[in-house]
Amino acid sequence: ALGPVPSQMARTQKNKATAHHLGLLKARLAKLRRELITPKGGGGGGPGEGFDVAKTGDARIGFVGFPSVGKSTLLSNLAGVYSEVAAYEFTTLTTVPGVIRYKGAKIQLLDLPGIIEGAKDGKGRGRQVIAVARTCNLILIVLDVLKPLGHKKIIENELEGFGIRLNSKPPNIGFKKKDKGGINLTATCPQSELDAETVKSILAEYKIHNADVTLRSDATADDLIDVVEGNRVYIPCIYVLNKIDQISIEELDIIYKVPHCVPISAHHRWNFDDLLEKIWDYLKLVRIYTKPKGQLPDYTSPVVLPYCKTTVEDFCMKIHKNLIKDFKYALVWGSSVKHNPQKVGKDHTLEDEDVIQIVKK
Repeated sequence: ALGPVPSQMARTQKNKATAHHLGLLKARLAKLRRELITPKGGGGGGPGEGFDVAKTGDARIGFVGFPSVGKSTLLSNLAGVYSEVAAYEFTTLTTVPGVIRYKGAKIQLLDLPGIIEGAKDGKGRGRQVIAVARTCNLILIVLDVLKPLGHKKIIENELEGFGIRLNSKPPNIGFKKKDKGGINLTATCPQSELDAETVKSILAEYKIHNADVTLRSDATADDLIDVVEGNRVYIPCIYVLNKIDQISIEELDIIYKVPHCVPISAHHRWNFDDLLEKIWDYLKLVRIYTKPKGQLPDYTSPVVLPYCKTTVEDFCMKIHKNLIKDFKYALVWGSSVKHNPQKVGKDHTLEDEDVIQIVKK
């Protein structure tokens, strides 16, 4: 579906003079891809219609992997060991193999079928699956330990094509459209790939002729395109290498050194605790315990917040939106305060395992 652009890129030699030509082609490709990710509205229920899994729990993990790498065994075994109920929620496309409880948080496990191979070129039902993949807080790529690298590359390419960036932070680029004044480019550090001409030609491809662009790190054409497209999601990712019962101890030692990797055996349930620990690290959830007046804190069911939204106000909103209206102050015990308890306002930032008591007006 993407036609002649990739082959043109392959034919272009790399040097300074062609850098902005390549930048242009990359921008063109990104635009074509975006049209595939977000279908043109023509009747019906908007983008990604007909498939959405109700978001339950405190975090959502998407499992991606080729058929027969042991994905469903891993899902059902994890859900079997750590879930209280096997909640099968049927939708048109996929089942949720359950919600697991770990360290007091409810974590939804989602199988993302059929993402692989050609979904980003608009084949099959890949599109709706992607819409869901983009809402995950963490992606687990399940690989067969006997043929991991080929699969890893293909899956990463697919996800990249949908604007999902794994284990990376948004590029440090300031970008602001204006009505007039042309393109103003400021670079706060030396640039190895982008120069004024390349930046202009990429922006021109988006029909942007007036903007302030600030490059705060050594950026690539792809970084700039990501910022201009503005629809990228940055999701942490763990590579789960399954079937380790089929390899030697020496090979296992090597795998352990690979970043973002956890070796397991889904069938024998080996190393699940390690996997869960890593999942917990990557999700960066913050647990807050509530304390009703005159009672002991409830340590059984924490209120779980994502690490970027942990103010007292965020906590109140998670419980009920009316709570903030009657809010007078909160008493907090834990690592975010100097004294125990300490009186705090709604802007105070909470930390993992703090205890809070809300005092109403």
